[in-house]
Amino acid sequence: MNIMVIAPHPDDAEISMGGTIASLSSKGHNVTVLDITNGEPTPRGSVSIRLKEAKAAGKILKIKKRIILDHPNRYLFDTIECRKEIAGHIRNVRPEFLFIPNNIDAHPDHISASSIGIASRFYAKLTKTDIKGEPFYPPKLIFYLCSHMKLDIKPAFILPFTKREFNLKAKAVREYKSQFAHRKDRNVIDFVETWNKYYGNLINSEYGEPFYTPEVIGLKDLTNLV
Repeated sequence: MNIMVIAPHPDDAEISMGGTIASLSSKGHNVTVLDITNGEPTPRGSVSIRLKEAKAAGKILKIKKRIILDHPNRYLFDTIECRKEIAGHIRNVRPEFLFIPNNIDAHPDHISASSIGIASRFYAKLTKTDIKGEPFYPPKLIFYLCSHMKLDIKPAFILPFTKREFNLKAKAVREYKSQFAHRKDRNVIDFVETWNKYYGNLINSEYGEPFYTPEVIGLKDLTNLV
């Protein structure tokens, strides 16, 4: 399958669904991550550092393709131009599943990225437009939990993954040294592991990541339920 993850900044996809990405990649699926911003400016980063970190993290998770746009951190807005730009990438990748961040957050970029993702999915199917590529509409739109708020969102489903895949996720997150190495108030890996173990426990799995969707999900049968 072709799977596309739209993220506000480099590191958001890894933190929010890195275990799922590792699991999908290990099963032979093609995962593309599109970061709408390059993550800068930040207090300790630079564009070159963030690009290097994202490349290293993507290699660990075996991301097939990573697209990092140059929209600035902190100032991301849902514009027609941005929708069309990302719709062109959706047409090129043609994903069966399109993952976007949830739309409840303290960070304005995350809210904008969610809005842009929804709109870009629709724009990608338009005809009589100057958007590059042939029209395509991703069949499934799924939200991943990516928030600076302390939310208790009930997921539509949880995807399990193994200890090995969590270790890959943790290793990928650690590549973002410019963002997390200096943190004294919170160990990011400990936080992520607690979070993933909580959701895993809900489905009797060691680790899990939550997802939800406003659209109804159909099951062909019950054989793949955890």
